[in-house]
Amino acid sequence: MRAARIRHTTGVALSALALGCLPTSAVADAPIGPTVSTTAPAHGTATVRHIPLQGAVNVRDLGGYRTERGRHVRYGQVFRADALSKLTDADVTRLAGLGLRTVVDFRVPLEVEHDGADRLPKGLTAASRPVDDLGLYARTMDAIGSKDPVKQREVLGDGKAEELMRAIYRNFVTSPENRRQFATVLRDIARHGRSPLLFHCTSGKDRTGWLSYLLLHAVGVPAGTARYDFLLSNTFRADADRKTREQLQQAGLMEDPDLLVPIQEVRTDYLRAALDQAEQDYGSLDGYLTDGLGLDASALARLRARLLK
Repeated sequence: MRAARIRHTTGVALSALALGCLPTSAVADAPIGPTVSTTAPAHGTATVRHIPLQGAVNVRDLGGYRTERGRHVRYGQVFRADALSKLTDADVTRLAGLGLRTVVDFRVPLEVEHDGADRLPKGLTAASRPVDDLGLYARTMDAIGSKDPVKQREVLGDGKAEELMRAIYRNFVTSPENRRQFATVLRDIARHGRSPLLFHCTSGKDRTGWLSYLLLHAVGVPAGTARYDFLLSNTFRADADRKTREQLQQAGLMEDPDLLVPIQEVRTDYLRAALDQAEQDYGSLDGYLTDGLGLDASALARLRARLLK
């Protein structure tokens, strides 16, 4: 009984870690933030439409960004998010107002097992398209569950967490299965009748961040703007991630919860690891889209036609 209770406590704690937010019981009373208006560097003002929910912190519309040719990504067509398993009834109602036709879940089975399936409006079922996390979730769960500061530092300290994150991003490019999952979602976005579409992982920042960057690049949004959108996860997740670290320390699970910061954050060098791998393997990011993901000129044209105005 005691062992089962410890495993449950550890699972709950790691769920909070991976989500970067508090458990539902605590999140229910969290303040809801407004839509955020931001300026994308050197490319004009873009209103970032953050979808304020109580059970998720990183849900936003990918519309509004300007392309290099002066067109704009349509609002209301593609949404990016963190896990939707902790949504309240009010959240589900708000999500229903987006008119979604497709929801894609990049989480691996272990994440779904511990965090729960998505809570979605009636009539919607998430399509499971797991993208490999190289065991990050399981390794971190094991380290936290040990309550051993030495083991936790061995797993996450001295640059190990950062290197694992870079390896995960390189794996977005090198793994045939990961490429297949990303390509399927991009084709779904291009297809009539499949969007509005929302895709998400657990924290809404790595697997989700990479596909968001790819999508913006594919439709002609400048690299600086796409990188800006990628890094915005740090803004939307900062408070919840800090509270998670505080909770883990208060619960006696971690002596130094700042070991988790490299896992909780997105960083330019993580993105650069994937971009460098794409260049190494395919010559460029465009080569990764066409040769790695199998998106021909016709598919990319449909994507631009679908999303740009």
